[in-house]
Amino acid sequence: MTFVYAAFFAKGIAPDETTGTDLWSTGITISALLVALLSPFMGAMADRGGYRKRYLGIATIVCILATYALFFPQKGDVWMALGIFIVANVAFEMANVFYNAFLPDIAPPDRIGRVSGYGWALGYIGGLFCLVAGLVLFVQPDPPLFGLNADTDAQFRATNLLVATWFALFSIPMFLLVKDEKVENPPPASQLIREAKDDLIRVFREIKKYRQVFRLLVARLIYNDGLITIFGFGGLYATVVFDFTLDDVIVFGIALNLAAGFGAWAMGHLDDKLGGKTTILISIVGLIAATLLAVFTRSVTWFWVAGIGVGLLAGPNQSASRSLLGRFTPEMKENEFYGFFAFSGKFTAFLGPFLLGKMTLLFDSMRIGIVVVVLLFLVGGALLLRVDEKEGIAASGRT
Repeated sequence: MTFVYAAFFAKGIAPDETTGTDLWSTGITISALLVALLSPFMGAMADRGGYRKRYLGIATIVCILATYALFFPQKGDVWMALGIFIVANVAFEMANVFYNAFLPDIAPPDRIGRVSGYGWALGYIGGLFCLVAGLVLFVQPDPPLFGLNADTDAQFRATNLLVATWFALFSIPMFLLVKDEKVENPPPASQLIREAKDDLIRVFREIKKYRQVFRLLVARLIYNDGLITIFGFGGLYATVVFDFTLDDVIVFGIALNLAAGFGAWAMGHLDDKLGGKTTILISIVGLIAATLLAVFTRSVTWFWVAGIGVGLLAGPNQSASRSLLGRFTPEMKENEFYGFFAFSGKFTAFLGPFLLGKMTLLFDSMRIGIVVVVLLFLVGGALLLRVDEKEGIAASGRT
């Protein structure tokens, strides 16, 4: 989505790149709002019924099937492509609610930062290999391999088939090897829905008890919008502003994934030593600098430097945010809290893409649109300064 399909949508499906940018921002906005509405409720249901692994499986299957379906939209099939993308993206983000909730259960408190960092790092390395495979097997061969018709851009559309298969294969170890906590005599569906609703109301009422969780989630509400906007439009920005071809964008993505994997791995250790809050703040300062460089530079070389900088710091930002919440999360509340974590990542996630799309359309310049990201990082970082990490850990009851 970051390095291939967003750029292909703007160039190969939408009428033109400016309209494509605006339409893509609409798709991201809709999916973000749906995730924000669903994630806390589904997290509470998973806690009550002990269905974390089951819900993870359902969301994963839906995402895989929808990703396969992205092969079919061609030039002009704008709403078909956006509709399928929204289904796939919502399913992917919902799967992450349940996936992330396993972290406090499988990682000891003194190693949660590095375990989270290893997870993000391996994810980026996997993404790197997938991008390389897509480049070598589908994008670069001329004529395309496997009888794909270049006149219909089938070689680019077929990367979705690779991604879906990749996702399916590498999800298997999770379902075979990771244990889920059993809930004795889970309630029937109707009761589960009522109890989940009651749990959410109670958590909102008790939020003062977990005020550092609340402060963290509010800060993440803003700074994560900056990351979402970068992920949603990074490849598109390279295509529109620096005239990258899809081959170039994939190579760019490979480099960023490599940088992000190294950053998440290296700063996972820093997270355990300095704490999650400090790690996140360091990443935000670096992300602001890299984004400003991407906005003002006219040099492709310096744009590459900015992109590598974003890659190095995006992984640690995500990993440290996840591990910091893990430190703040009481036992038996993991799904519920990570539901709110997803909520905080998506409730205003429409804001960055929406403003970027509208400003790009208004000024006919994506450089102006991307400045929105800097503002989101600044506000989110300022709010994060109010988080007291020691108090949050003490309130969780974890040792």
